[in-house]
Amino acid sequence: MSETTSKTEITFEDFKQEVLNDYKIATISRECSLLGRKEVLTGKAKFGIFGDGKEVPQLAMAKAFQNGDFRSGYYRDQTFMMAIGHLSIQQFFAGLYGHTDLAHDPMSAGRQMGGHFTTHSIDENGNWKNLTQQKNSSADISPTAGQMPRLLGLAQASKIYRNVRGLEGFSNFSNQGNEVAWGTIGNASTSEGLFFETINAAGVLQVPMVISVWDDEYGISVHARHQTTKESISEILKGFQRDENGNGYEILTVKGWDYPTLVATYEKAAEIAREEHVPVLIHVQELTQPQGHSTSGSHERYKNEERLAWETKFDCVAQMRTWLLTNDLATAEELETIESNSKKEVLEGKKSAWTAFVAPMKEEQLELISVLNSIAASSTKKAFIEKEAADLASIKEPIRKEIITVARKVLRWVVNENGQQELATWITNYTHKIQPKFSSHLFSQSDKNVLKATETAPTYDDKAEEVDARLVLRDNFDAIFSKYPEALVFGEDAGNIGDVNQGLEGMQEKYGELRVADVGIREATILGQGIGLAMRGLRPIAEIQYLDYLLYAIQIMSDDLATLQYRTQGRQKAPLIIRTRGHRLEGIWHSGSPMGMIINAIRGIHVLVPRNMTKAAGFYNTLLQTDEPALVIECLNGYRLKEKMPTNLGEFKTPIGVVETIKTGSDITIVSYGSTLRIIEQAAKDLQEVGIDVEIIDAQSLLPFDINKDCVKSIMKTNRLLVIDEDVPGGASAYLLQQIIDEQNGYQYLDSQPQTLTSKAHRPAYGTDGDYFSKPSAEDVFEKVYAIMHEAKPTQFPSLY
Repeated sequence: MSETTSKTEITFEDFKQEVLNDYKIATISRECSLLGRKEVLTGKAKFGIFGDGKEVPQLAMAKAFQNGDFRSGYYRDQTFMMAIGHLSIQQFFAGLYGHTDLAHDPMSAGRQMGGHFTTHSIDENGNWKNLTQQKNSSADISPTAGQMPRLLGLAQASKIYRNVRGLEGFSNFSNQGNEVAWGTIGNASTSEGLFFETINAAGVLQVPMVISVWDDEYGISVHARHQTTKESISEILKGFQRDENGNGYEILTVKGWDYPTLVATYEKAAEIAREEHVPVLIHVQELTQPQGHSTSGSHERYKNEERLAWETKFDCVAQMRTWLLTNDLATAEELETIESNSKKEVLEGKKSAWTAFVAPMKEEQLELISVLNSIAASSTKKAFIEKEAADLASIKEPIRKEIITVARKVLRWVVNENGQQELATWITNYTHKIQPKFSSHLFSQSDKNVLKATETAPTYDDKAEEVDARLVLRDNFDAIFSKYPEALVFGEDAGNIGDVNQGLEGMQEKYGELRVADVGIREATILGQGIGLAMRGLRPIAEIQYLDYLLYAIQIMSDDLATLQYRTQGRQKAPLIIRTRGHRLEGIWHSGSPMGMIINAIRGIHVLVPRNMTKAAGFYNTLLQTDEPALVIECLNGYRLKEKMPTNLGEFKTPIGVVETIKTGSDITIVSYGSTLRIIEQAAKDLQEVGIDVEIIDAQSLLPFDINKDCVKSIMKTNRLLVIDEDVPGGASAYLLQQIIDEQNGYQYLDSQPQTLTSKAHRPAYGTDGDYFSKPSAEDVFEKVYAIMHEAKPTQFPSLY
């Protein structure tokens, strides 16, 4: 598909051809929407959500969009993607069908429904491409307004590249910060808090961001009067308009069917954002949605006849057609030819996409039929197997579920027969081949993934002094910022005062306000800044002041960051480090350990739980040599404890996914992490006095956990297991138990029931007593272990109660 171009000086004939090419793209996009809906309703595709009614403003946006720019949009931007040359007709339909081959569906290899667009920032080996030489789209997500926090970071990256020294070697990511981040959002979704949080943050930061609000007056079936005060987002945001009294936004409004004004508006917005680094909001009004919200319903149910008639008249493609005719840019015959050719191209593209989609599955179907007929010949269930083979053969366009279901069903019939091994081998090989099409790339598969990183122990000189542990962090961050010019940190209180626990003391003064920055109280967009910055080659550390505040950002972490590598099949990455602190906090809102919620919501992000600041510093050093995102949870009550100062700051590395045995023992294995370990160590000393020898294992990281299976090796020796943490019952302790008992097969070495010791089910109460009676204490640990040993050896350890 031809890419739109923006020229400063062109002849009338050139102008005419460019405009007609735009019209051709608009008609192709519209035909894709119309035919796409039919494909869903006839059952070839599962669901459709299309960009019809938004074609013309997207053409204007594409004209202003330059190489190096980034889009962070939503699921109606197909025309834009076609206009910048990154979405063909065949690719559109491949995405609709869910084609699992990246060559056919480069957007997500069938992992997202159609309408979710991306470009490839990294190659098949995980290496960055030159992002300044291509037009870029960050991978879409469905949650409404979820694209907004990431947009903030994509824009901020340009500000960093323009103003921070030492980044001259990063020319494949930026051309002196001249890139604009373009956001798109439906008008109803501007009601989401993520939109307002992003709007405010971008106004404060003054970043080159252009937000387009596609306004068709409805959010699904709900009219704008129920969505937005004054029914207009541009009206209620007028206070953000920049003026002589202060920075803010440039706010522009334009009719979505007015092609020439749209082009001029987008050129103006691009110039302001690109040159001045001022955010711009474009409220694109009077748009339509000809087929309703999606294939799940019809808009005739909630729009009256007057509204439907207006939408027919002011349909943007129809209005563009009228404009072309009125201004003698084309004859009716010329436009009819374009429209007719567009219909043909879309129909042929759809057919090609469908043929490519079903072809490999037909081959797999024939392969299994051959196997079934082969084993049927000698089977006592011959008739049944032949019938299954015939039924499978009768499916003209099979899907893989139908193929594998037949194979697994027949396998039950041939147990202990000659054909069992042949069929079992086929099923195993087929699953090995097909499963990765749906499951690969949750984590990086490049040579920079965290499991490739090797441990480097901290070194100490003979006169190593014990210092407040926060100084180990501080001096290690100093080494990091000196070593990596692309590294930066930002968070609440992170800048001027050096974070609430002084782990960044003096860093802002040394490295500047852009690299060590204070931000407002807005956790979701702190995460968004980090995601966007990381997607553009920087190495951000996004600080969430306390672990409990992570709940504000958990949706962004879960839906966006954690799924990024997966939903692009490894063609985009955001190696963001999230820094926070928790454990042994006091009070309902500062309980400090919602770990079960976190680890089960953010699969795709590594979760690291260092027990001290040296371990934490080592994790930061490790992560900066990898290409994956991670959450590092420092122990809040550990900053003032004493630790030795290493001599190899910035170099020592804590291994990820490797547990550490911090006390050997022979009677029982205790697995825990974080601040709770100090309580366990205290209890272990008391237990030793009564003859119970405890082995203590520090998990160190929860995702991944114990890749060397050292826990089960410990259980082979002790034959007993207790998992302790300060999460709620059934939280992270249940996860750890499952990993050890199920994944590591630890059950077979146990002589006693594996148990857990956790906090109470409620939020912890405030104060020292609240902590004691809400979370595991040293006495709880002692008595829990003692009770396990009493059951095993009641004579040696008589009951305490």
